[in-house]
Amino acid sequence: MQVTRELFNDVMVPNYNPSEVIPIRGEGSRVWDQNGKEFIDFAGGIAVNCLGHCHPALVNALKEQGEKIWHLSNVMTNEPALRLAKKLTDATFADKVYFANSGAEANEAALKLARRWALDVHGEQKNQIIAFNKGFHGRTFFTVTVGGQAAYSDGFGPKPAAVDHCDYNDLAAFEALISDNTCAVMMEPLQGEGGIISPTSDFIKGVRALCDKHNALLIFDEVQTGVGRTGDLYAYQGLDVTPDILTTAKALGGGFPIGAMITTASIAEHLKVGTHGSTYGGNPLACAVAEAAFDTVNSEEVLAGVKEREQLLRDGFSAINEKYDVFSEVRGKGLLLGAVLNSKFEGRARDFLVASTKHGLMSLVAGTNVVRFTPSLVIPLEDIKEGLARFEKAVADVVNG
Repeated sequence: MQVTRELFNDVMVPNYNPSEVIPIRGEGSRVWDQNGKEFIDFAGGIAVNCLGHCHPALVNALKEQGEKIWHLSNVMTNEPALRLAKKLTDATFADKVYFANSGAEANEAALKLARRWALDVHGEQKNQIIAFNKGFHGRTFFTVTVGGQAAYSDGFGPKPAAVDHCDYNDLAAFEALISDNTCAVMMEPLQGEGGIISPTSDFIKGVRALCDKHNALLIFDEVQTGVGRTGDLYAYQGLDVTPDILTTAKALGGGFPIGAMITTASIAEHLKVGTHGSTYGGNPLACAVAEAAFDTVNSEEVLAGVKEREQLLRDGFSAINEKYDVFSEVRGKGLLLGAVLNSKFEGRARDFLVASTKHGLMSLVAGTNVVRFTPSLVIPLEDIKEGLARFEKAVADVVNG
């Protein structure tokens, strides 16, 4: 069968509008399409391909586990899941792990756990969940309601109740909203989809302190920031703030679907047998690949390399901006960066994405005004330089019309 972009329109539900490019092969931070055109990958599948494409450690883990056992229901446990869970708890604040298939599922589990904890410990009046405008936590109905972008949750009928929002980095607004009836606060320790917005130190520490004051759980959604993306294994470790529950996915599997919710033993005990579950969560094939990804990323060499690569990218964006004057700032941390368009190019992020694709660079957007970059954590320095050269050509195209 000949596979073309037109086939998508024939057979797929139209909730996506993919590019004409159909990649068929990847190696490291380079990708080739059906026509043999080469791309530098600064997108990483939206912060998923933390070790690039076809990293040997991940390929070997997949092949090895693929010849052992692929799937078991959670009527039985399995070795890769237990090994990965032990490594997650050893490396973080957490004592317990729940495995899922995606970030949305991990967030769904976190929210359900928070509500169950509050009901068991404090009573049914303690049910408010607070999140932040422009936040993003997934596409299940619960998580999309908690996410602070109404455009994603409107139009599907009545929404889950007792969910409130305020602006990120507005501690006064948050303090006015939280109360003893708040069961949990869900936040990204660096907003991704909302425009690559970092928290101020006063804000994130203030949120933690107010959660403590009102006996509310603090949930960090580290689906995008976790597993080395910011230069720390998890972003909370660079913020001097520890959550009660943390969710992780995307880079956790290096491209293989997996998610996890991690928490303390005293909170975890409220998800008793039968209260929540997942058919594929903790799948041995997924956990084996994730273990290889986690082991590779959780090293001083890789994490220090993220900071080196961040600086190289920032220097490159600065040089491009000096010539073309298109960005007002570059936001973010590590290899989660957003080039914010200035007033002359406001709302044209997609134009830069399309031009980048034309010049052989895969990039992203975060809203209409931010060009987002989430490359492999181990992208070769030469690939960064070549990618920046291609991005400069894209910028020139947009500027010159």
